[in-house]
Amino acid sequence: MARLLDLYKSEIAKAMATKFKLDNPLAIPKLEKIVINMGVGRATQDKALLESAMESLSRISGQKPVITKAKSSVSGFRLREGNEIGCKVTLRGPRMYEFLDRLISIALPRIRDFRGVNPNSFDGHGNYSLGLAEQVVFPEIDADRIQHTHGMDITIVTTAKNDDQARELLKHFGVPFRQPGAKAGGGR
Repeated sequence: MARLLDLYKSEIAKAMATKFKLDNPLAIPKLEKIVINMGVGRATQDKALLESAMESLSRISGQKPVITKAKSSVSGFRLREGNEIGCKVTLRGPRMYEFLDRLISIALPRIRDFRGVNPNSFDGHGNYSLGLAEQVVFPEIDADRIQHTHGMDITIVTTAKNDDQARELLKHFGVPFRQPGAKAGGGR
């Protein structure tokens, strides 16, 4: 079983219930899913870029990515509706907790000049998003074998009612939030 899932069941749920005075166990905030998205803008000219992004995302997440298509046409970007422009993966259950564990303990510390993630990247509904500039920070990716680096957006969806509950939940999981006054480093 995933280490963070055990931690949630044994300690975090009780701490969250105590802090926010929640009597109903179903009202305690928890992780719902993690969505990893790789946008490959140049995929319209070179299909190999999309294939390499899919292969990288598959290694990182442990499951097969879904190809995303353009929803509308934008002539400035030479983009037509229906063009394949990226890939994404939705993680749930134990695989989600294992990915979060690897992100927090292995990938984020490997970012050069990393001082923590932005504590203000919540959407107002308890969901947190962060961007990584390249996929090489994950140990599953062999830096010598890749030709193109791809950035990715990671969205952590929680059942929290507001950003304060979600921030507290992610702090308990060990997400390294940047201290106020610290300059941004790494990521996007």
